[in-house]
Amino acid sequence: MNKIQILIADDHAIIRDGLKQIFSDTDDIVVAGEAANGHEVIARVRQRDWDAVVLDMSMPGKNGFDLIRQIKSEKPALPILILSMHSEEQYALRALRAGASGYLTKESDSELLTAVIRKVAAGGVYVSADLAEQMARERMPNSEQKRHTLLSEREYQVFLMIVAGQGLTAIADQLSLSVKTVSTHKTRILQKMGMSNATELVRYAITNDLVDSIDI
Repeated sequence: MNKIQILIADDHAIIRDGLKQIFSDTDDIVVAGEAANGHEVIARVRQRDWDAVVLDMSMPGKNGFDLIRQIKSEKPALPILILSMHSEEQYALRALRAGASGYLTKESDSELLTAVIRKVAAGGVYVSADLAEQMARERMPNSEQKRHTLLSEREYQVFLMIVAGQGLTAIADQLSLSVKTVSTHKTRILQKMGMSNATELVRYAITNDLVDSIDI
């Protein structure tokens, strides 16, 4: 039996070790490579053919959405399963639109994880019932589009960091941007969402369940 050869990408060694332990208990899934940052992910993807990539959204060195898009541009057929600490509401729909084949939170049980790995490696797509409902609602005529969906991926990332209480300088340092650029993003975020200050952004994020476990 040909085993499913996967690459796991997470900046926390304890998570990678845990995943290797989970998959070692299966007969058909083997962790054939690891990556601890965005640059390593791209290097490993280029080294060989993989059956699937298990990718954390918050990798150092490269935005998660940028990683998904770059991987798919270089290996269009390579399935990507996002395994993230962030809730589905925060990132799942955007990740799927960027090219991911599935999205799971790190709270998911090991049986679901292995089942989803098998599904995406076989060419399938995994969407939870809640996410499927969200996608269906957005396709309904006259459905009201939530304001945060108007933001670009970078703006959305900055938005989450602002509502998590991070200052412009800290955001700039983490994203390798100038403070001026981050300030411009903040201004555009407020304009697009029809708000006047960060307090209103925080209130909106709480109301729409966008603030659990934010740690980008």
